[in-house]
Amino acid sequence: MFIIELTYTADLPRIDARMREHMGFLKKHYASGHFLVSGRKIPRDGGIILAVGADRAAIEALMQEDPFVAQGLAEVRIIEFRASQRTSDIQARIDEDTSKK
Repeated sequence: MFIIELTYTADLPRIDARMREHMGFLKKHYASGHFLVSGRKIPRDGGIILAVGADRAAIEALMQEDPFVAQGLAEVRIIEFRASQRTSDIQARIDEDTSKK
């Protein structure tokens, strides 16, 4: 399992101009089963993606397709970890957290 951190290297107007392309990238990899959860960092200086993949090299290659990364608008940091525990009510907790914002 992987935590992917994007950190913007461009200003928000340039990021927003490519957001539609980035969202298409996310949708593609949600559909493929690679992405589990994603969202903006607070403050809005990048984003986080929780992902699964065959190995680190596969995730690194996949992230080079992200328009933000490919166009030099964001740097990517990939952290690999082994998920050994999880809550049984993860969706309820995510829903509760997002309703507070």
